[in-house]
Amino acid sequence: MGDSEQISAALPIGDQGIWGALRQPLFRAIWIAALIRYIGTWMQNMAAGWLMTSLTSSPLMISLVQAVMSFPVFIIALPAGALADLVDRRRLLLITQSWMVAAALILAILTIRETVSPLIVLFFTFLMGLGAVMNDPAWQAITPEIVSNHCLPGAVALNAAAFNVARAVGPALGGVIIAAAANPGWVFLINAISFFGVIFVLLNWKRGERLSEVPSRRLLPAIREGITYVTHDSTLKAVLVRTGIFSFCASALWALLPAIARHHGSVGYGILFGCLGLGALGGAALIHPIRRILSTDAFVGVATLVFAGATFAASYCGIFWLECLVFIAAGFGWICTMTNLNLVAQTCSPDWVRARMLSMYVLVLQGGMSIGSGFWGALADRFGIEFALTYAAVGLALGLAVIPFHSLRVAVRDVTMAPQQ
Repeated sequence: MGDSEQISAALPIGDQGIWGALRQPLFRAIWIAALIRYIGTWMQNMAAGWLMTSLTSSPLMISLVQAVMSFPVFIIALPAGALADLVDRRRLLLITQSWMVAAALILAILTIRETVSPLIVLFFTFLMGLGAVMNDPAWQAITPEIVSNHCLPGAVALNAAAFNVARAVGPALGGVIIAAAANPGWVFLINAISFFGVIFVLLNWKRGERLSEVPSRRLLPAIREGITYVTHDSTLKAVLVRTGIFSFCASALWALLPAIARHHGSVGYGILFGCLGLGALGGAALIHPIRRILSTDAFVGVATLVFAGATFAASYCGIFWLECLVFIAAGFGWICTMTNLNLVAQTCSPDWVRARMLSMYVLVLQGGMSIGSGFWGALADRFGIEFALTYAAVGLALGLAVIPFHSLRVAVRDVTMAPQQ
């Protein structure tokens, strides 16, 4: 169990670029279904934040919507990763998807009936986060199972593109629906329906036999085994350190976006949220050519500085069209940073431990978002939104000082299961 940088020094995207994975039927079906689900999810995120602004004017309470969505990662991320390595990932995903359908549906009914309160919004947002955390390690770990090994980098980029197409479309669509229906509950209902495409594809997936076995067949030993693996792999440790610093500081912009956009109304809020997704979509399209020019460390460094600059500018913009440009830049910086970190996390561990490695990545990412959202929200509550965003931008820039000590060396391991069609 040695350092992953000893395996390979580079991870090129094949001649087919990022599109080769879409030629594989199972990945294509899951990708389309996931795109629909992501649109529903971003509609829900936007609507939950907007609903909270209509129930309270406290920046702290508004920021808690993001915080409680991420908080479950502290409770179950590591068990979720171990479970995804121990049990059939397809069955686990069916359970988690059904859980999130139920949570979204109940919140929709309560909101439509106008019996919702700030605590109810936070509770069901927490339940959605709980399902998402249980879902994420298994969901990310199946990607190497459903595409050929040479298409894996392209598949990761396509997943990021789908997520960010949804980020561009979902919030704007959610804002229009809220404005038309005058009730965010209909957005929650649409989100519940959006999960059924993924559930249908998973039900029809005939998952192949695993070619590698997990040494530990019990939950707690499997968790300890995963932690031990990370302590012996410098690349994985670098991913976790870099992800933690970035997510903590970057969470300020996400958490305070509803407060920034309050005076633009629900449609304006949806458009600004969508601009983040639009910038991220553009970034996803440019990742492949930029990776040919810059090293992973340089790419992540530049993207982080772009996001930091946008975070600082967002605190002082008062003109709507200028805010849109700022959020497009923020989306670009976000996706370029996160896709590179995620690619390293997905490719530097073998199949038998992959879900546990990804669960630690999710733990650090969502944990940083959760703690950061509460921290920056409290700071904004006490000193103002401009103060919080300015210091978050400074933190993002200063965080790059760890690069010499935690360099990202992109590595790839052979997939131990042939893709199923």
